[in-house]
Amino acid sequence: MNRPPSSPRLLVEERRRLIVEQVERAGRATVEELAARFKISPVTIRADLEALARNAAIVRSHGGALPAPAHAVDTPLSIKETRHHAQKRLIGQAAARLVEDGETIILDSGSTTIEIARALRQRKWSELTVITNGLHIALELGAIPAIRVMMLGGLLRASSQSLVGSGAEQMLAQLSADRLFLGVDGIDPEIGVTTPDPQEATLNALMIRVSREVVGVFDSSKFGQRSLSVIAPLSGLHKVISDTAAAPEYVEALESAGVGVTLV
Repeated sequence: MNRPPSSPRLLVEERRRLIVEQVERAGRATVEELAARFKISPVTIRADLEALARNAAIVRSHGGALPAPAHAVDTPLSIKETRHHAQKRLIGQAAARLVEDGETIILDSGSTTIEIARALRQRKWSELTVITNGLHIALELGAIPAIRVMMLGGLLRASSQSLVGSGAEQMLAQLSADRLFLGVDGIDPEIGVTTPDPQEATLNALMIRVSREVVGVFDSSKFGQRSLSVIAPLSGLHKVISDTAAAPEYVEALESAGVGVTLV
């Protein structure tokens, strides 16, 4: 079982992220178990659970918490970041290793692509251009002198901290990129990769068209899920980076479509 960092006082955000991970991994957690693990009072744990339940990160139950149901809805980014965070971090690190100095890359908005941005911060660059529609990604990379950030304009979607719409599409249509890192909400062998928002799907499809290589980055919980709007069929991807819990049948479906798969 993953253990919390040894610091006696975890930041509230990090503790709540670890709570969500434990609930999802074990299928349930009691107040007493969580209080013992984090060495804090049951009152504080109950406050954490109430806050997480209000944000739909978990379901409050008598004496503890249950995992939130997986719905094909537009979950806020702040909640997505708490889910499968360890896997997303490894995926982000593996994706960042593909990036070469001098490239132009696209990072779409998402809870996995922000991990790529965080990994890119740890490397030394002579020059790197990052195109993104994600406010959180622009803020993560904007202070690095060697990284030029091009922010796509458009309509702000507060839930995903992203910009979409005709403004973003018109700007993107004039650009080209070496590589796109695409995070999605669902991947299904029959219909392809999907996202809940139609405008996001349109912009993502354009990102695919202006990129020489498309790398899908998503944890294994996305396999078999379907959201409202189709971005592209499986053949629209060149590579996929996911985690080792990915079911073999989905890996086989990707490879049959000519997609290279890396599991971390």
